[in-house]
Amino acid sequence: MKHFHLRYLAVAALLVMGTTAWAQSKVFLTREISPASLVRIYKALGVKAQGRVAVKISTGEGSNPNYLKPELIKDLVYDVDGTIVENNTAYGGDPNDVRNNSANHWKVIDRHGFTKYFPVDIMDEYDEIRIPVRDHTHLNYDIVGGHLANYDFMICLNHFKGHPMGGYGGALKNLSIGCASSNGKAYIHSAGKMNKLNMDSLWTPKYIGDQDGFLESMAAAAQAVVNYFQKENGIIYISVMNNMSIDCDCVDHPAPVKLEDYGILASTDPVALDQACVDIINNQKVTAKNDPTDLLKRIDKQHGTHTIDWAEKIGLGSKKYTIVNIDK
Repeated sequence: MKHFHLRYLAVAALLVMGTTAWAQSKVFLTREISPASLVRIYKALGVKAQGRVAVKISTGEGSNPNYLKPELIKDLVYDVDGTIVENNTAYGGDPNDVRNNSANHWKVIDRHGFTKYFPVDIMDEYDEIRIPVRDHTHLNYDIVGGHLANYDFMICLNHFKGHPMGGYGGALKNLSIGCASSNGKAYIHSAGKMNKLNMDSLWTPKYIGDQDGFLESMAAAAQAVVNYFQKENGIIYISVMNNMSIDCDCVDHPAPVKLEDYGILASTDPVALDQACVDIINNQKVTAKNDPTDLLKRIDKQHGTHTIDWAEKIGLGSKKYTIVNIDK
């Protein structure tokens, strides 16, 4: 009886902490990619966006055609009365296309059609703030756009695809690099070595030679943003698996898309969501119209799944998940 009582207390303690050893995160799925299905999967999560709602997306580099189009996301943004939020980048390029300063960034945002439909906020246009990190392996803080403080709730709306440095881009990248100011991007990419952007120096082995440190810094910065909004009104994550090049929306001229569109996934756990998207790519069969080979090689070359592993290790979420198909 005494041993039974001790076991009961151990299980009860786990329940008090809000989880159990057997818990799995829910990842909702629809194979339909449409404005209506984006609203439907948001509502399936059962978490209402409240207060001043930031919808974090990538508005895309100037000549990149793969970003999430305003026409696709507009019903969701209208439903939550949201503001599209972005930050400036940390690299050079064609001044007509690059987004490393607000003047050029606004031109690209306008050209891509976002200002036609929504209020848009470049969060680091005027200032930046530092928010706490829990994982101090590489970072002492996270540097985000100052306007982040203007919002109570975030919808992290991700375009899942490849990425030249991270291997893949999903929720964790959108939370970390996406929410970081230009200086914050330098800080994350350099794994804590540079906290004030110097483009001439940043993209050299001295600052970007620690690949796993960069990936771990992304996970830490993602956790900082999640913790920030969990203390406010909340945060949710939605990933659209369409136009999946091996290159990110931040690449001006991305490699051709070789994968067919798959669907939309959503979760309250960003780790589970990214893991589910990677698993879907891993399970794709090679056909004449659908070939995951290049994307899988990109993820493997950049050790991309280490971001997910580290995010789970520091307590951001779980790689264990259950798919809930809302089409059934």
